[in-house]
Amino acid sequence: MFRVTIRGKFKGLDDAGRAAVLAASGAGYTEAGTFTHDASVSVFTFRCQVPAEGPDDGEDDGALGAMAALEAYGLPHEILKIAVTDMRDIRIRRKSG
Repeated sequence: MFRVTIRGKFKGLDDAGRAAVLAASGAGYTEAGTFTHDASVSVFTFRCQVPAEGPDDGEDDGALGAMAALEAYGLPHEILKIAVTDMRDIRIRRKSG
């Protein structure tokens, strides 16, 4: 499982696009993706959770999956930065006692 955060800015967002962003607003990671944005809905952070298809999938696969989810919204945008976290690498320390 990959958690991907894409930071970007919208280019020429119309009223229908603005409504789509507002409808998909949220701070969590989902497979469809959620947006957080500034008050003018001109810059955004898109959070997306992408399942790993196989054990050899890497961060590039996660980034491509998230970009596809962002493209599915059909909104004109420019990507400024992408950060990918491979959740398979996250280890939780349990307290012993």
